[in-house]
Amino acid sequence: MRIGLITADPAHPLLAAASRLLTEDGHRVDPLDPDGAAPGPDRGALADVYLLKARTPRALALAARLESYGVPVLNSAAATGRCQDRVVMAELARAAGLPFAATRPVDTVGELAAAGEPVGPLVVKSRYSRRGDLVARADTAAQLRELAAAWPEEPVVVQDFTANSGWDHKLWVVDGRLFAGLRRSELAPDGRGPTRPLPPGELPAGWAELALRTGGVFGLDVYGVDVLLGPAGPVVVDVNAFPGIRGQAGAPEALADLALRTARTALTTRTAGAAPTAGETKGRRRKSA
Repeated sequence: MRIGLITADPAHPLLAAASRLLTEDGHRVDPLDPDGAAPGPDRGALADVYLLKARTPRALALAARLESYGVPVLNSAAATGRCQDRVVMAELARAAGLPFAATRPVDTVGELAAAGEPVGPLVVKSRYSRRGDLVARADTAAQLRELAAAWPEEPVVVQDFTANSGWDHKLWVVDGRLFAGLRRSELAPDGRGPTRPLPPGELPAGWAELALRTGGVFGLDVYGVDVLLGPAGPVVVDVNAFPGIRGQAGAPEALADLALRTARTALTTRTAGAAPTAGETKGRRRKSA
C-alpha cells in the first residue's frame, strides 16, 4: 500500500513512528508538504490513503481535492475544518449535547477591553485554531488591554473561566482506541508543564464515552479532546483534529492499522466497482451470441 502524509513535519514523533511501522511492513510512505512550492500529486500518482496532519488552509484545500479524486483522507477535510473555527466547534458540540464550554465570538480583544472590568475571569482564545494561537486568561481590564496590544487584529472567542485543579485532561482517540494524559494547564499560575500518561481506566466514569461520542459528532477518526473537571462535572474546552499524541504507547500502531485498513477498504471498493459481476458477464455473453 501507498500512504501519503499531508504535513510539513514528517519527522513528528507520531507520524515518524507510524511511518516506520508501515515501511518495515513493506508499504510506501510519501510525505506531501501542502505549503511547499511543489504542487500536489496528479490523478495518476495518488496514494491509497492520506493522513491529514497539517491544518492550514492550503492543507485543507489539498485534502478536499484529493477526496474529489476518490481517495480517502484521514481526517476528512470537512471534519478537520469543523475543528478550526472555535465558534463552529462550540455550536456543533453544544447542539449535540456535549458539555462544551459556553463560547462567544468577539471581533478583537480591544472590544473586550473597551467594555470595562469583566464580571469574572475570562479565557480568551484565537477564533481560528492553529499553532501558536492565542490562549490566555484575563481577570481584569488591564490584562485585556495588554492582550489587545499584543494581538490587535486577532478575531477571538471568549469562555468564562471554569474553576478547576489546574490540570488539563488530554483525551486522544485513534480509530476508537482511547489514550489519555494529564498536563499542567497553560492557564495555571506556573504555566504549561509536561504531559503525564494517564491510564484510560483511571479516568472518571463516563469520560471515555464522552471522548468517543465527540468523535462521532465531529466525524473524526484521529482527534483529541481537552477536558477540565469543573464543579459540575466535565467541561470540554477544545477539540483537535489529528493532534500530536506524544509518548502514548500503542498510538503509532493504532494509526498505522487505521491507515492500512482504510486503504484496503478503498481499494476493495474501487476493484468491486471496476469489475463486472457474474450476472453482467453472462448478460454480455448473451448479447454477443
